[in-house]
Amino acid sequence: MGNSIRMVTAADVVYFEAADKYVRVLTEGHEYLIRTPLRELLPQLDAQQFWQVHRGAVVRADAIDSVTRDEAGKLHLALRGRPEKLPVSRLYAHLFKAL
Repeated sequence: MGNSIRMVTAADVVYFEAADKYVRVLTEGHEYLIRTPLRELLPQLDAQQFWQVHRGAVVRADAIDSVTRDEAGKLHLALRGRPEKLPVSRLYAHLFKAL
């Protein structure tokens, strides 16, 4: 942020979203940008704690509030602390197979 660096703990992150050469880091009340591409960030995250649900989105598993299926059969996630709903691509739908 400007000339300062803001430290955000993994527990505060609701989800990461790819944005060109950057990654948007979204918490319950804030949004930050980091200069690390998502494909470089992904191996650094705990796969049990963070799930990739789309080519450009990784969510903290315990931040998932609900999963809904639309008329076309596509899955969407509602996250605690964030108003937007995230789509789940077919490639990652197996994470929610039990639903």
